[in-house]
Amino acid sequence: MSNFEPKGDIVSGPPALLPDPTKSLIGQHSITLVPLTEAHIPDLYTSLGGPQNDHLYTYLPAGPFHDLSSFTTHFTSLITSPIFFPYTILSTSTSLPSPVGVITYMNITPLHRTIEIGHVLFGSSLQRTPAATEANYLLMRHAFEDMHYLRVEWKANSFNEPSLRAAVRLGFVSEGVFRKHLVVKGRRRDTAWFSCLDEEWVREGRGGVKRGLEGWLDSGNFDEEGRQRRKLEEVREEGV
Repeated sequence: MSNFEPKGDIVSGPPALLPDPTKSLIGQHSITLVPLTEAHIPDLYTSLGGPQNDHLYTYLPAGPFHDLSSFTTHFTSLITSPIFFPYTILSTSTSLPSPVGVITYMNITPLHRTIEIGHVLFGSSLQRTPAATEANYLLMRHAFEDMHYLRVEWKANSFNEPSLRAAVRLGFVSEGVFRKHLVVKGRRRDTAWFSCLDEEWVREGRGGVKRGLEGWLDSGNFDEEGRQRRKLEEVREEGV
């Protein structure tokens, strides 16, 4: 009689799902995330293309794009790729919603219930706004609560200080650096790995990622001019 028994905690619960190509994610800070379509690409070029936006592509595997044709080729490849599930970030602050950025799920592995947020491109009007934070929150919430993932990943070039800071600010936990992980645009890329787990997402009290994000995004956390009253890290550590 065999005494063999696998090691590790038993994983239960519903299976993880693939993103729904018909589902939009609606925020409270005048943004909606909709699955990227080719119809969005010309307007996205206005926000994300041209020489004035070269800096957005320093750490991405493709770009920058100085013409609509090459921009269209790249973003069409995101739509058709089995690796990516891209969303257009629409600003709904006016009567005519306008595309102001792109954010994607990638490396989606339902079998192991892991999913990554990446290929983040925020136009200048979106950067360093509550809506930018909310875009990440919407994807994290959708992954954990609607699609039943247990782990959401965030990866960044080790030189990409803004992305490294964003990961920690959002509540992701550092897991170290993969040295010589990739070759990107002919350059060595060391990749910093971060993750947020399902128990960290739902944790009540101090350190709860979901509660911290929702507390920070609450309208009461901003004054009449839209300035934050408390930093996200403070709200999370106070256990709102």
